[in-house]
Amino acid sequence: MDKKEKRKTNVKKKKINIKDLDKKKVVLTAITIILFIIVLILCYLLFYKYVLKRNFENSVLDFSSKNEETIFEINNVTFFSSCDAKNKSASSSNFTIENLYQYTDIALFITSPNEEKTLQNTLKSVYIDNIQYIKAPTLGTPNLYYKNIYNFAKSDIVDSNLITDRLDFNISSEDEANLDIPTLYNNLANPIVLSYINSNIKTDYTITDTSSPITYDGTLLKKCEVLLNSINSSLSFDIYITNNLDQEFKTTVYIDIPLESEEESIYDGNVTLRKDTNFIFYRYK
Repeated sequence: MDKKEKRKTNVKKKKINIKDLDKKKVVLTAITIILFIIVLILCYLLFYKYVLKRNFENSVLDFSSKNEETIFEINNVTFFSSCDAKNKSASSSNFTIENLYQYTDIALFITSPNEEKTLQNTLKSVYIDNIQYIKAPTLGTPNLYYKNIYNFAKSDIVDSNLITDRLDFNISSEDEANLDIPTLYNNLANPIVLSYINSNIKTDYTITDTSSPITYDGTLLKKCEVLLNSINSSLSFDIYITNNLDQEFKTTVYIDIPLESEEESIYDGNVTLRKDTNFIFYRYK
């Protein structure tokens, strides 16, 4: 091989070596960049986790500091359950029911552990929201209504008091207020009164056995052959309170519609029940 050919061969080898080196540099650079990105992502995730942890701890501490003492609570609820119907036609031997409905009146007593009334434990605004039927009856159509406390245990249905979404209460400091509309005294003097009504349990239903007197109460359910498990119902709703310091509170109330107790059944006519509860309003703002 002459000198000229040797030079050409050496030049080719150098070019090949340079290309190999360039490829290695590119690969190493790419690996370095990828590792750097991975480290950045890990650092970000660790920092984000730390921030979340700190925020959670701060929120817990903030919640705890706001709820060191109970300001508002519901310690008991009073229920009255019965039944009524509207007649479509009647005769000496039978009558036909247009709308058989079961109703339960509910009185929720908001109280404060501190009997002395201050800006902190008196009402500025109250509303009910987020009504949900945890267990809906298989017969009838359930709805919730506001009710005047003076009509408690009466079977009247006031269509204008139907709660379709959120129920806001008027807050009154007068000696006497109009309780036909949703109203609460600011000093917790009157309870929240609601009426659960399950309507159209039976429609166009004819009762032919009129040998015994027909009473418009829970005995109608038995006469119309309505099983209690077909009208069992449970619901929940949130109650929001703002006091006169503009502090905001909330609790979630859970209600099982009582159709029987240890002493009586709605089949006997009606059920009256006073139930101890522990619904604590927590301050969130």
